Amino acid sequence: MSSALTALEAQVRADLAKTAHPNAPWLKSRPGPDARPALDVLIVGAGQSGIATAFGLMRSQVTNILTIDKTEEGQEGPWLAYARMHTLRSPKHFTGPDLDMPSLTYQSWHEARFGEEHWQNLGLIPRNLWAEYLLWLRRVVGVAVRNGCELLQLAPAADGLLAATVTRAGVVETLYARKIVLATGQEAMGNWTIPEPLRHLPPSVLARASEPIDFEALRGRKVAVIGAGATAFDNAATALEGGAAEVHLLCRRAEIQLVQPYLWLTFRGFLRHFSDLDDAWRWRFMRAILEMREGFPQATYDRCARFANFHLHEGMPVGAARQLGNTVELQTPRGIVAADFVICGTGTHIDFAERSELKNCAGNIATWADRYQPPEDERSARLGRFPYLADDYAFTERVPGQTPWISNIHLFAFASTLSFGPSGSSINAMTTAIPKLVHGLTRGLFRADLERHWSSFKAYDVPQATIVRQTQAVEEQGIIGTGMKVRE
Repeated sequence: MSSALTALEAQVRADLAKTAHPNAPWLKSRPGPDARPALDVLIVGAGQSGIATAFGLMRSQVTNILTIDKTEEGQEGPWLAYARMHTLRSPKHFTGPDLDMPSLTYQSWHEARFGEEHWQNLGLIPRNLWAEYLLWLRRVVGVAVRNGCELLQLAPAADGLLAATVTRAGVVETLYARKIVLATGQEAMGNWTIPEPLRHLPPSVLARASEPIDFEALRGRKVAVIGAGATAFDNAATALEGGAAEVHLLCRRAEIQLVQPYLWLTFRGFLRHFSDLDDAWRWRFMRAILEMREGFPQATYDRCARFANFHLHEGMPVGAARQLGNTVELQTPRGIVAADFVICGTGTHIDFAERSELKNCAGNIATWADRYQPPEDERSARLGRFPYLADDYAFTERVPGQTPWISNIHLFAFASTLSFGPSGSSINAMTTAIPKLVHGLTRGLFRADLERHWSSFKAYDVPQATIVRQTQAVEEQGIIGTGMKVRE
């Protein structure tokens, strides 16, 4: 480790110590049904959102927590898995997981690793360095992570606890917790989408952008990419750079989306107070933003455009597809596009039933369609499927009383967007979203223990000072009962 990085870690420890107030422990462990202490919070997902949530809780003296992730260490989140961009798309000065602590920012880490001049000359943050930074932050603040641990099922347990059935290395066990945070990114409430006309195609000729893809095997072959967002372009570029003979990117819209609405909304007022708006305004904003989809930066387009064998097709939705031997024919309004392999970069969809861990409550999770009916010109069946969350990111019930335990399951992922705006999967929103989530979690933990806190307060009898009282009054001076003289 470099001397600069060693010095930075010392600075982090000093900063944490200086800003720890109030550092009094305030939670008392509860025994679970298996006699082991139950966790106060279980966080599912050890990507940037899960790590930042754990850090925020620790700063609030909630330390009986555990973060689990189904991947091995270093593979959390998309960065070294299916993220196929060279750099992050966010500007380098955006902060997030550091929770406004300067010594924990990416800039501080980067300068300690490579020097201030290197930072000044940096355009965007390379994604592999961002992944390395997240692992460093996790280590230096002491977030406990159990890797290779996958959530199988959530259920209620005795005494208001939640039971999380997990598996690790083939061993199945149950973890008990008072609260659970689902910080599982894009696919938290559904899965990556395959357009309906393509769903019958086998994996030999079709893959989602989120899946492992052998791009080397696509060398010299024709590739079609469905979708026109940044993820679709990243996959098209990776295929081109890997030597694909042709890459056709099919955009269903008449014109490709160039405006990035997330850059507009990155200001404190929107990020902090969007969730305070009434349902009509929240729906209006997020419907417009989500239907625009995300734009992409110039560098993302340029990766593809520099290849003569890249073909961008606008206004070409896929109406049907058929496999002829090893070739797929995609039928569009402008004719047939033939490809040897198809990649779907069409985002994610919401479907609680697809999440096996939610099978005990999926049918009773309230959606926006259950709670709000927009004007006719603002209706959207797709957005209506988003979960309607409470002000602490918790699930709410479709039918009150059937599954009251889901109020202790908090969703901090892309599917939180309609209720909270950018939050669980956006770097730019972390500085406001994480404190809001942590506030909701600690509020619930405090309220659940209110009787214990009241009893503790009533029993509190620790004096702050020692008073020596005189036993004989001195008349000429005038003495009060505490032994202190009164001067006139």
